[in-house]
Amino acid sequence: MAYNKIIYGGKTLIDLTGDTVTADRLLKGVTAHDMSGEAITGTCNYDSDTSGATAVVAEILAGKTAFVRGSKITGTMPNNGSVKKNITKKTEVVNIAQGYHDGSGSVGIDSVEQEKLIATNIRSGITILGVTGSMSGTEDVTAQSRSVTPRTTEQTITPETGFNYLSSVTVAAIPYTESENTAGGITVTIGG
Repeated sequence: MAYNKIIYGGKTLIDLTGDTVTADRLLKGVTAHDMSGEAITGTCNYDSDTSGATAVVAEILAGKTAFVRGSKITGTMPNNGSVKKNITKKTEVVNIAQGYHDGSGSVGIDSVEQEKLIATNIRSGITILGVTGSMSGTEDVTAQSRSVTPRTTEQTITPETGFNYLSSVTVAAIPYTESENTAGGITVTIGG
C-alpha cells in the first residue's frame, strides 16, 4: 500500500491526492508518484506540443520523419540535390522541379552561346545581357546594286551570291506604246 497523504502533528507534509500526473503525461523514463502515491515511470515519447504544427508530408524531405499534430509523418518531398541547367536558346525557360535543392545548383547561359555574345557581334548602342555592342554594321558587308526589268508576274529581288544586302534596286519603266488601228481607234500596248 502506497501513501498519498502524510499529516504530522496536524500539519500536512505531503498531499498527492490532487495531483494529475499519469504515466502517459510523464516523459518516458522519468519517475514520479501518481495521486495514489504509487511510483510511476513516464511513457510519453514527445517533449513538445505539436498540436499547432502545420507541416505536411510534401514539405518534409522524402524518408525523413517528424511529429505533426501528435502524429508521426514521413516526408515525400523529393531531394533534387544540386541542379544544373544550361540555357541554349533565347526563348528557353528553365523549370525548377518541386522539391529540395542543396543550394549549389545553378542555371546559366550555355558556354557556346556565351562565346557568341561579344561586342563585335552586337550593333553599336545595343546592350544584350550586359555586353554593349561595337559593330557599326559595315564590317565585312558587301552591298549590291541591281537593275531589273518588270514582268507581268511577281518577282523577288535578292542579292546575288557574294553580297550581303541590296543597296538599291532600279526597276526599268514599263514599256508603253500607242498606235492607230484599222478600226479607227488607238491600240495601247503595255509591256512587251
